[in-house]
Amino acid sequence: MITTVFFDLYGTLAGFSPSRFEIQSAACELLGITLTPEGVLRGYALADAYMSDENAAFPVRNRGPEATKRFFAEYERLVLQGAGVDVDAGRAWQIWERVRQQRYEMTRYDDVLPAFDLLKQQSLTLGMISNMNRPAAELAQAMGLAPYLDLAVTSGEARFEKPHPAIFRLALERAGSEPSETVHVGDQLTSDVEGARAVNINPVLLDRDGNHPDYTACPRITTLMELPALIGLM
Repeated sequence: MITTVFFDLYGTLAGFSPSRFEIQSAACELLGITLTPEGVLRGYALADAYMSDENAAFPVRNRGPEATKRFFAEYERLVLQGAGVDVDAGRAWQIWERVRQQRYEMTRYDDVLPAFDLLKQQSLTLGMISNMNRPAAELAQAMGLAPYLDLAVTSGEARFEKPHPAIFRLALERAGSEPSETVHVGDQLTSDVEGARAVNINPVLLDRDGNHPDYTACPRITTLMELPALIGLM
């Protein structure tokens, strides 16, 4: 029986506004690069998977200035590669700097609070596990999630990024939950699905952008409104 549900933040509970397509298009416009929404989605799928794998090997927040620059140049290069645009590392870094200059914020997806209301009706403990380097309570408050969350853990506080077992174990400790009674919902195969499975938490893949249509290694949903019924069957 499931008693506890953890959620990733970026890509699961919240995304960027303006959209990633708008942000990337504005950064590329002066360089004569034209993008499509579909291409940017493909690009971010590649880039975010790269970030998950890199954080698993050596967290980006622990790297020095030059290594961090190389990482984000490659991240941007992958975004553009997925969109059908090939650039070298130097041009990719130039575009990434323009991306950072754009004004944007992270906003909650529309399906989050309706889904949370249904999950709370099932008397479930809800938590958030994020790789963001910010205080968890501050982040939960900023996203309007504090009234719903029983706990929140960030890598900045845990000093470990998903998929490292330590951040999941800290969340389990704060929830007072056993792994077999817990579900973790996230959009990344490495940091969320594999990370949860490594500590025997039940993973659920939230595939909002349809990046993994044939994935069957764990339950897959495309909106959080599918989650309450799924939890009821687990």
